[in-house]
Amino acid sequence: MSGPVMPLNIRSETVNALAEELAARTHTSKTEAVRRALEGELRRLDADVPLRERLRPIQERVRRWPASGLEADKAFFDDLSGDC
Repeated sequence: MSGPVMPLNIRSETVNALAEELAARTHTSKTEAVRRALEGELRRLDADVPLRERLRPIQERVRRWPASGLEADKAFFDDLSGDC
C-alpha cells in the first residue's frame, strides 16, 4: 500500500494502552505493533480458514518438543495438583 502518509490519532485510552502493551510484548514500537495487528486481522478475515487449520502450526511446533519421559497417569496429575 502506498500513498500519502496519514497520521493515525488514537483518542481511546484503552486502545492506546493495548497498543503499548502489544509493543512492549513484541519489543517493537507502537506503530509497528499496530501495523502487525492490523495486517494480522486483515489476513485472518481474508483467509476464512477453519480453526483446526489455524491451530495446525501450533500443534506441529508442540509435537517437535522432546518427550519428557513422564507418564501422564493419575499419579502424575495428582502430583501436579498437590493431591498426593
